[in-house]
Amino acid sequence: MNLIGFWQIFSLVFLITSVPVAVVIILEKRSPFKTISWLLILILFPVMLLNNSDALLTTGNQLKILLNGKETFKAIFDAIKNAKHHIHLEYYIFANDDIGNKMKDLLIAKSCEGVEVRVIIDDVGSWGLKRKFLSELRKNGVKIYPFMEVRFPRLTSRVNFRNHRKIVIVDGKIGFTGGINIADRYIHGLPKLGPWRDTHLQITGDAVDGLQVIFAADWYFVTKENLSGDAYFPPLKETAGTPVQISASGPDSDWENIGMAFFAAIGNAKKLIYISTPYMMPPSYISLALKTAALSDIDVRIIIPGVSDAIIPKWCSLSYVEKLLEAGVRIYTYQAGFIHSKTIIVDDILSSIGTTNLDFRSIETNFEVNAFIYEREFTQEMKKQFRADLRNSREIKLAEWRLRPWHHKFRESLAHIISPMM
Repeated sequence: MNLIGFWQIFSLVFLITSVPVAVVIILEKRSPFKTISWLLILILFPVMLLNNSDALLTTGNQLKILLNGKETFKAIFDAIKNAKHHIHLEYYIFANDDIGNKMKDLLIAKSCEGVEVRVIIDDVGSWGLKRKFLSELRKNGVKIYPFMEVRFPRLTSRVNFRNHRKIVIVDGKIGFTGGINIADRYIHGLPKLGPWRDTHLQITGDAVDGLQVIFAADWYFVTKENLSGDAYFPPLKETAGTPVQISASGPDSDWENIGMAFFAAIGNAKKLIYISTPYMMPPSYISLALKTAALSDIDVRIIIPGVSDAIIPKWCSLSYVEKLLEAGVRIYTYQAGFIHSKTIIVDDILSSIGTTNLDFRSIETNFEVNAFIYEREFTQEMKKQFRADLRNSREIKLAEWRLRPWHHKFRESLAHIISPMM
């Protein structure tokens, strides 16, 4: 597609999307100031994502929120079973356990049917995969490659640049992304943590092209094979549906695309900001945006784990709590297991599900992907789930927090120093 064609499609899709939503906002007879503000967000936010990460706004999408591992793996396995042309997977963790072996067997079965199967795994996150596991896939026609292979992790900076993406694409028509890797813990939890609370997203429609573009670029990086054509990128339908943009970020980007999108969304909030993140070590500009929003009487709430899968990152996260509480940000610790969801909700029509944690590593050094969704009904569904998670959480009160033991404060202060490296 040439540049003129790209902009023609973008302009048409943007017009189809923005005009009906703008009419709805106007007809709601909100405060004139809020109406104008949301119209500006509607116009400027998608253009910002287009400019900094080539994220095309698409409308012909049907979305489904998938809660936790059991629901997510069922949807992914069902989609893969029905694949006719290709299956593309990209994961940070692909474990050699029960669910990992079920996935391996299914991919082999589809490959033997003649379906093209391509898999990218992060070489650090999927370190536990043995040669036998990989060779069994390869000898049955599955193309599987590590991303930025690391042989001596202590001697190479590439350990810092990890592919944290979770992407599944089937026939260019259905796609998945979110917080869930391929491992048993996402179904059964872990003994010391309890159930694993996570959020994933199923996309059917034009936004799958956005996931495919990211996968194709990563595939070319690891194999030099160029994926192109309608079989991989079906023509955009530009039909009615939920407006979605798929944004990628990483050390290969000119900008911190997803971090900047979070900053813009937080900075333009008028009513509420709801965030779920397993690790809370926000870069200074996002921390400042959250504090500014809370001090402006916006309802800012963040859910973090009560128990964590990594002790030092937990201390790092807790080192940010007091300053945020002082600004009026409300912080909750999840009590019904380990929350690993990576979501953000702003006001009534903007929400995001993806792989990006609210920390330095995700925002500045990892390869990540997020879906940004612009629809009231979808956002209301996200709010409903967030409030359900709140009911399973305990709010941290500032006065109580200040009375915690001195040695807790000390270890958090030490952890704060190294938080940009976590």
